[in-house]
Formats: sequence, C-alpha cells, structure tokens
Amino acid sequence: MNSSVPHTSKPDSHALPSHHPRTALVLHGGGSAGNAWEIGVIAGLFDGGLDVTGADLIVGTSAGATVAAQISSAPTRELLDAILAPAPERQPGTIVADRSRVPVGPGVDHLERTGGIIAASADASDMRRRMGAAALELDAASDGSTSARWRATVAARLPSPSWPERDVRITAVDARTGEPVVFDRHSGVDLVDAVAASTSSGLPYTIGDDRYLDGGYRRNENADLASGYDRVLVLSPFGGRSRHPLEWGMQLAAQVDELRAGGSTVETIFPDSGALLAFGQNVMDPSTRPPAARAGYSQGKGLAAQLIDFWP
Repeated sequence: MNSSVPHTSKPDSHALPSHHPRTALVLHGGGSAGNAWEIGVIAGLFDGGLDVTGADLIVGTSAGATVAAQISSAPTRELLDAILAPAPERQPGTIVADRSRVPVGPGVDHLERTGGIIAASADASDMRRRMGAAALELDAASDGSTSARWRATVAARLPSPSWPERDVRITAVDARTGEPVVFDRHSGVDLVDAVAASTSSGLPYTIGDDRYLDGGYRRNENADLASGYDRVLVLSPFGGRSRHPLEWGMQLAAQVDELRAGGSTVETIFPDSGALLAFGQNVMDPSTRPPAARAGYSQGKGLAAQLIDFWP
C-alpha cells in the first residue's frame, strides 16, 4: 500500500448522516492480469475483514470498468473462484476470441503507434483528439464487425447486463471530438456498452452514431472523479505510472494531490513484487489471470488490518 461531456449525468445523491464519511473505490486498467489482480485484492480485503465493494462511489476505467461492473452485481469471492477454476479443455478447431482488444493493422505495434501519438501531442486534449482520429482511421479500414464482437465478449464477462442501483461511473473518450465521457446508470447507455467503450484501446467502440475510446485516455486512473469524497481507495495495476508527460497532470500522483487538497483522505494499492512477477511480460495474456488473482488476494488480505481505520 502506498499513501501517497456527452452522456454524463450528475452524481447520485446519498442520504447519509453528515458524520458518515463518504467512500470511493477507484479501479484502473491493466489488461487481463490487472483485472484479476484487482478482484483478488478486493476478495483478500474482504476475507481480512474489510468490504470495499459497498463504496458510495465506484469509478472504473478500462479493465477496471469491467471490475466495477462485476463487483457491483456478484460476490467478489465468486468472481475470484471463477478466475481460479481450471479452464475448460478447448476442443480441436475452437476459435480463440480476441485476447488483447488491440486490433491494429498487421505489423503495427500498438504501444509504438500510440506512443508516437503521445509524443506528437501538445497536451492531453490534443492527444485525445489525435488518438480518436487515428482510431477512426483504423475503423474506416476495418470490416465494421469489431464492435459487435467486442460487445459479445464483454457481455459474457459481466454477471448482469444491467446497471446497479448505485453510483458506478465508467470512463471513456469520444473518438470524434476527443472529449472525456463518464457513463453512469442515468446516461441512457447500456452497462455492457459503457464497459465495452471504456475497454476499447484499438478500434473505437460504436454506440449508436457515436464512437468511443478507452477511458484511460481521459486521465489514467480517473481518481479525480472521486472529488468531494472523504475516503478514496485507488487500485492501480500499473503502480500509478503514466506514459504521458508529467506536465499534463494525467498521472495518479497529480490526481491524489488534487483530492487531498480538496480534503479527501487517499490510499493507493499497487502490485507488490509477487504480483508483478505474476503479471509477466504481457498483461493481456489470459494465462496470467490465476497467478495475478492469487497474488492480489494475498496482498489484499495482508493489507486489510492496515486499512480498517481508514475505511469506515
């Protein structure tokens, strides 16, 4: 542990006594491994006596958006058990679903491509516009079936297709305008579509006439959405690191400083050495999920006692 728009609606109100600290759980992206690690951490915290799934606000970005939807509609222990269950034996001839969700052209490395866009950008707003334009260009060269296939993949991962009756916010970026977007249950967008948009880091995801990109392009962890909450817990599979210039303020440290300046108490959980080893070299690889979940569970259970006083 480290101590360190369109379709957007107003936050839910909370009928809580004024003395009751309002809590927010922020879940960042990190591919297959990061998703499993976050579920493991939350399950470990629970078994250690701390249930953070009842947070007044849950913010989900990219793979963290999937976690936010999952823990809002299913017991975390069930989610953990599903990750740790032996994978069914694949029959000969079975088609393997797209694992990385980075459907770029042949021979083009996704990190190199997006890194070039970041390097050429003047600021975060310019970067988002450029990312959107590049994604739309890739989309124009595709067969147009990617969004439907990705929606089916995301839907299969969620325990429920419906928004929970609570304040869950899912981040994305409008690919056409570069504007940040925050979806919630009042946005008029299905939960499956919101999560699919937030996890779309290659081709844009289609909702009606609109196109969306990964919520991590809004502002990495997007912890700033927890402004005004008394206690904020951030799970960051990438350890708060950012690919963007520090002067843009996209990094978690800048968000934490802003939250604390506004009166919030903030705690962050980053992967420890065991979790990083479990992540391996490719966080998109589904084979990393069981070891990442186990490492997260061990971390969460070990941290629970330290966080009991922090989390009401």
